[in-house]
Amino acid sequence: MCELLGLTARRKIVMNKWLETFFSHSAMHPNGWGLALSDDGAFSVDKEPLRAIDSLYLKSLLSGNIETAKCIAHIRKATIGDVSENNTHPFSACDNFGRRWTLAHNGTIFDCEALAPYQYKQTGTTDSERILLYIVDRINQLNEDNSDIRIKTVEEAVKTIVPGNKVNLLIYDGEFLYVHKNERGTLYEKELGGGVMFSTVPLDTDGWREVEQNRLMVYQNGKLVYAAEKHDCTYIHSEEKMKLLYLAYAGL
Repeated sequence: MCELLGLTARRKIVMNKWLETFFSHSAMHPNGWGLALSDDGAFSVDKEPLRAIDSLYLKSLLSGNIETAKCIAHIRKATIGDVSENNTHPFSACDNFGRRWTLAHNGTIFDCEALAPYQYKQTGTTDSERILLYIVDRINQLNEDNSDIRIKTVEEAVKTIVPGNKVNLLIYDGEFLYVHKNERGTLYEKELGGGVMFSTVPLDTDGWREVEQNRLMVYQNGKLVYAAEKHDCTYIHSEEKMKLLYLAYAGL
């Protein structure tokens, strides 16, 4: 699949060593890397459809001081969609209120009727991009940019998507970081200097704990501000299910 890394903090944190460790895992996730950073609400996104450890551009980025309070990083092992920049995470889209959303996904959508229309609207071909477009579309249906209503809208969207699917997500809306996982042992958190860091795999041997499963968690500046009601849509990996998905996308 893929690996995720995220950060939400009340002050800037030097992320170089964490990012270097994270991107070193790309030997096993060779189909693209991405890094989204923000200090003022607007994210800058850098990404390439190649193995992170082979990227001279990423090496140049990491040679400088990366100090931030908001971060999403991703390394891709492709399941749906070819290896291209349009299919490389994180994905980004702007809503009708001028708010830019940034999303990275670890998982697979096997079936979700609500996402189907977005295959005709997306730039790439991944199920992950469709998740972002669906959420932004739900936000665009609101009458106002109210933070409480926005959070509940994301919660409802996630609950619509999760049945039968693996949906590990990190989403920034410029203000809040939304965190969700629904497979055991696939996302961990660590308190870090006034913030919280998230990673698919612990990046060192100290202080990591598993993120609570089947519950959307919302953070602002390193603080948990909302925990959604738990759902019961735990994902359990099935090789047979993955094989059927590959055959369907191959047209066999």
